[in-house]
Amino acid sequence: MAGRTDFATLLRRFLTHHLPSVRGCSPGTVDSYRQAFCLLLEYLRSEHGLEADEVELDDITRVAVEGFLDWLEARGCAASTRNQRKAAIDSFVRFLEYERPECLPECRQILSIPPKRTAQKEIPFLKTEAMRALLGSIDTGRRDGLRDHAMLSVMYATGVRVSELTGLRARDVSLGEPPTLLVHGKGNRARYVPLVGQVTQILRTYMRAYGLDLPERNEEWLFQSHVGQRLTRQGVTYILRKHADAARMEHPEAGIPERLSPHGLRHTAAMEMVGAGVDLIYIRDVLGHASVRTTEIYARADSKLKRKAIEASDRAIVPPENPVWEEDDGLREWLNSLGRRR
Repeated sequence: MAGRTDFATLLRRFLTHHLPSVRGCSPGTVDSYRQAFCLLLEYLRSEHGLEADEVELDDITRVAVEGFLDWLEARGCAASTRNQRKAAIDSFVRFLEYERPECLPECRQILSIPPKRTAQKEIPFLKTEAMRALLGSIDTGRRDGLRDHAMLSVMYATGVRVSELTGLRARDVSLGEPPTLLVHGKGNRARYVPLVGQVTQILRTYMRAYGLDLPERNEEWLFQSHVGQRLTRQGVTYILRKHADAARMEHPEAGIPERLSPHGLRHTAAMEMVGAGVDLIYIRDVLGHASVRTTEIYARADSKLKRKAIEASDRAIVPPENPVWEEDDGLREWLNSLGRRR
């Protein structure tokens, strides 16, 4: 890049101010980007002999970035991981375009590096029968069973991310009309998610049993550990898999996956909404996707929708009337005569 400007200063501003304050990225996103640049610095040191404090903007070129991405793959990184690291660099480069306009030509070169194509993975989700077996296997007569049943029901009904689930407080639940859940999503973006069906009564029963419906406990976590602390991602995963294992033994025919994750319930909620014919725009808003393009993967994965679309197109292109040879006796006789020996 033109001009040996201070790479370290710009990178620090990008990670500590631009990402969290300007773009509103979550701590997890910032940490992921930080790891990408740690790897980039390791590559420049091992392959180009540049220590971290010696790197300048001149060293961040298209050739260097392509070499870094190839280096990642040589170390065994999957194409998806390679693309994640490239996304971090692309974000920094876009930041540079405004901070250092003189770098625009090289920035354009770096941004033109295409991502690696990855195979489309099958979306893991539970069918309705499997989800019913999972929830039905939980003993709600036990105190922790009541909590687990309410927690998994909320995940299934709303499709919230596990980080959003564990961040819910009692005050985020509104059981009036209409009942809603205030979810704090990625990038500090909050959204209201409607509570429909039986989940409203399930939550009301759970909160009353735990005393979380009392005004003085509004600030407490909605789903807590046995010592009253906020549940962790690992804790939610353990609870889910514990009940999934029990349900699988009780209902082996239900088809519950062996390694079920909380994100699988998010996929399940999305696929249920798609199957019910809910508009993708509404599903995007409920799930908290930044773009409807992300939501479209569920529509593409729904085999029922595919079959309906094919059947609809088939009806549209095939005329309902009988073939012409069925109505033309002369033509039918001529067709029947084909192949006869004379």
